[in-house]
Amino acid sequence: MLETSARLLRLLSLLQSRPDWSGRELAERLGVTTRTVRRDADRLRELGYPVQSLTGPGGGYQLGVGAALPPLLLDDDEAVAVTVGLRAAASGSVAGIEETSLRALAKLEQMLPSRLKHRVAAMQSAILPLTASGPAVDANLLAALAAACRGHEGVSFGYQGRTRRVEPYRLVHTGRRWYLLAFDLERDDWRTFRLDRIDAAPRSGPRFTPRRGPAEDLNAYLTDKLSSAPYRYRATILFHCPWEALVEHTSPTAGRLERYDDHSCLFHTGAATLDEIALHIALKGVDFRVVDPPELNDRLRALAARLTRAADQAP
Repeated sequence: MLETSARLLRLLSLLQSRPDWSGRELAERLGVTTRTVRRDADRLRELGYPVQSLTGPGGGYQLGVGAALPPLLLDDDEAVAVTVGLRAAASGSVAGIEETSLRALAKLEQMLPSRLKHRVAAMQSAILPLTASGPAVDANLLAALAAACRGHEGVSFGYQGRTRRVEPYRLVHTGRRWYLLAFDLERDDWRTFRLDRIDAAPRSGPRFTPRRGPAEDLNAYLTDKLSSAPYRYRATILFHCPWEALVEHTSPTAGRLERYDDHSCLFHTGAATLDEIALHIALKGVDFRVVDPPELNDRLRALAARLTRAADQAP
């Protein structure tokens, strides 16, 4: 009995992880026959889970939207409380758990009956957070894109006046802004999109086979994309300071820190002007050396002379 119950929970988890499964795929994941999968799907239906059978050559299963919450999980008040809490966490109010909160939110909202969705929307509209943050991003947009990433579903949306068709890959939160990393079908290349610049709701497209990511080190790739690639000037600085001492005070959108040795680290950054880079690295309060570009040294000398003149004129 315990083994059967554990298998049912595993089956439910698989059904929640993507929009549809074939019976053969589920049987392979669970290590059982397709006949056992059919029996387990029937047991889940008896427990109130809306498991739908799919027609087609191979058949399959899908977890549909329920008329009521599955029993023995959450009552109405608990479901509302958890959903509102997950939306707050997904918006960045709890650092480090945004993506996990989005995955959980996508699963939970799929199961919410209409009456509870209205309660969640009413409660959310009455909450006024007083937290410093970047541009506001609608939680429904985040949930829709998270579900598309999880289910490998193409989406199209309006972006700064143009329609973009993409294969969504990951949602990225920098602490101030949300981005979507996706493969742009029109440009045949990877792109990052700021979610606050999406000006038309996303529309679902066909399922796709996930591509290999744009880089092995996805964190480094995204940091470079967000901190250096959009700008005219790029620079590499060697800070005479351990990586651990600077990483907590360096935003991913400001630049990428790379370990060099036990006593120093490299900083890769970008800006519209060399003067901006000169001021930014000077404010770090750490000794450094310019690796590239050489002309940045001229801007540092000019900045140093300007600051010296201001200090000499002080009463």
